[in-house]
Amino acid sequence: MPSRDGRRGDRRGQAGQATVLIVGFAVVLAMAVALVVDSSAAYLQRQGLDTIADGAALRGADLGATGEETYTHGVPGDRLGLTAAAARASVHAYLVDVGAYRRYPGLTYTVDVDAAASSVTVRIHAPLDLPLTVPGSPERASIGAVGAAVVATDD
Repeated sequence: MPSRDGRRGDRRGQAGQATVLIVGFAVVLAMAVALVVDSSAAYLQRQGLDTIADGAALRGADLGATGEETYTHGVPGDRLGLTAAAARASVHAYLVDVGAYRRYPGLTYTVDVDAAASSVTVRIHAPLDLPLTVPGSPERASIGAVGAAVVATDD
């Protein structure tokens, strides 16, 4: 039975509005948690890919340098020559040795060899498996990393 000023009916309307507000905040909070968890997973995977890309570039530069110029022309003054095929083979062998394909299924890579600068650049991409999904986010995401190394002689 409502009071003379009709407050009882107003309280029922406010109680329903509070429930909608609480449910709305809960949905926003759940989406924020999903965003933080997914962002952390992406960051950690990128850190792992950075490590692998750096190691692959170092291995490619190290084993890609043939050393042939040392035997034919003596020790070069600053940089060793690189063989593109040897650098690419070294990068692939490194990725197999460290288990990169097992750890990151779907991993792809490219190797750029600049023989003039004696540098190897490795670009790695892998599908990103997010633990939680936020409505409206892409179903499949990809993440990548780049590593580079230069082969130079010590003085």
